[in-house]
Amino acid sequence: MTTTSLALPAEVEAFLGEKLGPRAAGVRFQPLAGDASTRRYFRLELEDGATQVLALNPEPFDPEALPFLVVHGLLTRWGLPVPRVLAVDGGRGILLEEDLGDVSLQRALESATEPERETHYREALEQLAQLQREASQGAQQAACFSLAFDVEKLAWELDFFLTHFVCGLRAARVDAGESAEIHAVFQGLCEEIASWPRVLCHRDFHSRNLMLHRGGLHWIDFQDARMGPATYDLASLLRDSYVELDEERVADLAEAFRRQASPHEAPEAFRRRLELVSIQRCLKALGTFGFMTTVRQSPHYAQYVPRALRNARRDLVRHPELDGLRRALGRHIEELA
Repeated sequence: MTTTSLALPAEVEAFLGEKLGPRAAGVRFQPLAGDASTRRYFRLELEDGATQVLALNPEPFDPEALPFLVVHGLLTRWGLPVPRVLAVDGGRGILLEEDLGDVSLQRALESATEPERETHYREALEQLAQLQREASQGAQQAACFSLAFDVEKLAWELDFFLTHFVCGLRAARVDAGESAEIHAVFQGLCEEIASWPRVLCHRDFHSRNLMLHRGGLHWIDFQDARMGPATYDLASLLRDSYVELDEERVADLAEAFRRQASPHEAPEAFRRRLELVSIQRCLKALGTFGFMTTVRQSPHYAQYVPRALRNARRDLVRHPELDGLRRALGRHIEELA
């Protein structure tokens, strides 16, 4: 059916035969780099040159309950830019989607002029404000509205950082006293963040999950959307482990977003909320990088560790009440000292 050196799973062959009919005979496909999940992605190229993306989930799913499709439906209804879903086969665990190409915001910024960079970020901020505005209209019943960055979730992510980055990737030996000291500060940080008003968050709103397609930014990897602080997605974008942003640009963009999405919040309070969320978010990212490197044996993520550490330290030093945490972590992670 396909012209490729790799064998497609039988369920994919059957799916393509049903959906494409005779056109399936000439389909070419190539594996695509996935996210940190267990999903697999393939680009399909039809005989006429058109391309589509096939997502293969590790197990069957109910289309009415699959988080990707549920959140996709919400975002589509709100006019946010997501790939079109072309076909669904829950029994086989397959989704067929519009191909957004290979140019992520991360890649586009590598050659972008200053005006282009500014345009891209302003567009991302406008989209983010639209998400928060649309999601706040009336009662919402989808499952993502019952999930939240509560104390338990935030603390779990910080424990993940200690396990897979501090003790895993950096092979540090943290004694019981240090662990108690660190966890006490983590608990206070999580309690404060969890106490703030919540909006719907993309959850991974960074440059690798924004694709430049047909002249505009489109969203991917949004299936883990949940409720959280208004600054959460902003922190993901402006304290991005994959892109370097100077502090003046970060401050300008943050203030632009505050005026657009949270105009009634004082600038000082908004900055504090952004910086504290950024600390939690950067440490969470480091935990993911450690896990992917040591457990999944994927060396790709190691290159982003230095920037994530710089971002975490940059905000830690701005808050004297967190000096104890920085010193405790700095005994094992010199970049945070």
